[in-house]
Amino acid sequence: MRGQLIKRYFITGLLIWVPLAITAWVLSLIAGIADQSLRLLPDSVHPHNILGFDIPGAGVVLTLVIILTTGLLAANFIGQRLVSWWEKLLARIPVVNSIYNSVKQVSDTLFSSSGNAFRKALLIQYPRQGSWTIAFLTGTPGGDVVNHLKDDYVSIYVPTTPNPTSGFFLMLQRSEVIELDMAVDEALKYIISMGVVTPPARTNHRFNPPNNRHS
Repeated sequence: MRGQLIKRYFITGLLIWVPLAITAWVLSLIAGIADQSLRLLPDSVHPHNILGFDIPGAGVVLTLVIILTTGLLAANFIGQRLVSWWEKLLARIPVVNSIYNSVKQVSDTLFSSSGNAFRKALLIQYPRQGSWTIAFLTGTPGGDVVNHLKDDYVSIYVPTTPNPTSGFFLMLQRSEVIELDMAVDEALKYIISMGVVTPPARTNHRFNPPNNRHS
C-alpha cells in the first residue's frame, strides 16, 4: 500500500516537472539558435564589442526585429514584388525549388490568417470500424481527385500522439464524419496528452449524427 502511494506521488511529481523541463529545454534551444543571428551584425555595432560583455537574449530580440521588419516590408507593394522575384529565383534552382515550395505551402496553410488548416475537430472511425479517433477537417478534395470521388467527401488530417505534427491524410465521405463540439486547441491538448487531459463536457451539440454509420 505504501509502495503504491509513493509511486502515485512520484508520477504526480513527474507530471509537474517533465512539462516544465521540456518547455525550458525548448526555450533554451530556441534562444541559443536565435543568438546565432548576432553574427549578422557588423563588429562595430556588436553588443559584446560595445559593452564589453554579452547580453543574454539579445539574439532573440534581434531575431524578432528581423522577422517583424521583414513582415512590414513584405506588406507593401515594393516588398511583395521583391518576395515574388525571390521566389521566382528559387524556383529556377533544382532541388531547392521543390523543398522550398513544399515548405512554403505547408507554412502558408498553417500560419496564414486565411489558411484552412484544422478548421474543426472531428470524430471518425480509424484505423478500423469500431475504433474511434479524433481528426481535423482541412478542406475538401481538389484537383483530379474530385473526378473520381462521386459522393460528398471531405479532407481530414489524423494526427499521431503525443506528436501531432505527424499523421495521416484521409478523404472520407461527409456522412462518415462527426463534427465535435470541441475547440481545435482543446482537441490538440486531448491528443497530445494521450487522452489524459479531457476537454470539458458540453450538452449542446452543434452537429447531427451521420446518416450513414458503418455497421
